[in-house]
Amino acid sequence: MMNEDDIAPLLDAVRRLVNEKLIPAEAQIDREHRIPDELLDLMREMGLFAYAIPAEHGGLGLSKWAEVRMIFEFCRAAPAFRSYVGTTNGVGGKSIVLDGTAEQKRRYLPAIAAGEMIVSFCLTEPGSGSDAKSLSTTALRDGDGYVLNGSKRFISNAPVAGLFTVMARTDPDDKSAAGVSAFLVEAGTPGLHVDPPLEKMGQLGAPTADVTFTDCRVPADALLGATEGQGFITAMKVLDDARIHMGAVCVGLATRLVEEMIAYAVERQQFGRPIADFQLIQAMIADSEAESLAAWAMVEQTARKMDAGENVTKAAAACKYFASEAVGRIADRAVQVHGGYGYMRETAVERLFRDARLLRIFEGTSQVMQLVIAREALKAYKAAH
Repeated sequence: MMNEDDIAPLLDAVRRLVNEKLIPAEAQIDREHRIPDELLDLMREMGLFAYAIPAEHGGLGLSKWAEVRMIFEFCRAAPAFRSYVGTTNGVGGKSIVLDGTAEQKRRYLPAIAAGEMIVSFCLTEPGSGSDAKSLSTTALRDGDGYVLNGSKRFISNAPVAGLFTVMARTDPDDKSAAGVSAFLVEAGTPGLHVDPPLEKMGQLGAPTADVTFTDCRVPADALLGATEGQGFITAMKVLDDARIHMGAVCVGLATRLVEEMIAYAVERQQFGRPIADFQLIQAMIADSEAESLAAWAMVEQTARKMDAGENVTKAAAACKYFASEAVGRIADRAVQVHGGYGYMRETAVERLFRDARLLRIFEGTSQVMQLVIAREALKAYKAAH
């Protein structure tokens, strides 16, 4: 089990990268809608594309606890940076780590760990978002391969991805989760089309696009794990993992927002003294600190439970729900403390407010998280009685 001494050098390096390179570039990235190549290269050199990839495949092999500690630091910078490494290591690459064949792992994981291959996770469709089981994309067996047809919506990293983990229905007559399989589709495969990047409210340096499959033929060995009907199971396993990760993302962003809030309150003068002296400003700071610390504790504890092999479906959903709702409130308070300046594009809190809003939607909306938490709580009660 990793401890504080094991990860201290990594955390220090990430902290320096964030403070010296990433935060100073945020305004430029927001204007240009892209992360400069030199910053992506720095992230590659530091091993940030490799944190969840096992060491035998060239990765850092961090435990979940070590991962969230690193993400707490990394996500003090704008969440656009995380999209490249988090989706690639998380819902995209984690599918291969958990359920890929030995050959699939050998083929893809070293390139992912090196940051040479960005991965997208294709689950959401125009007609199925929260109701993932209703997806309609098909992958029908045809000779020595499969033919994919369908559309995927709001796919993170799609414009820059080298590999797409695609959920598709291999048994169109089976409308349940058992009819869904997962496929690894390489960029450039005939029949795979990525639309132009979508215009978004925030996280503007992280490209998102719709993806269409039109008679897209893939070989049989593109089937993840070489077993049909396991796709939805894979998706649920990686989503538990991803929800803890997203909780950590929210903690990192909350930490940054509180820093911005306090720094401004100390410097801004009104009525002849810093606004930090006023109790109503202090109340907003106190509420934000308390919620940030609570989210930190929840995420770190749940990560340890996952490392210990415990079932964390309820706790992971609780992390995602509480932390994303909390960071939304904290972002709102940060704008309020900044007053009129907080509404101006020149301030970090305006950008981060827009970035934070997405966190209550993707990897499961807050409402879906509530349903998962309640379902798991009721299931546990019934099992005990």
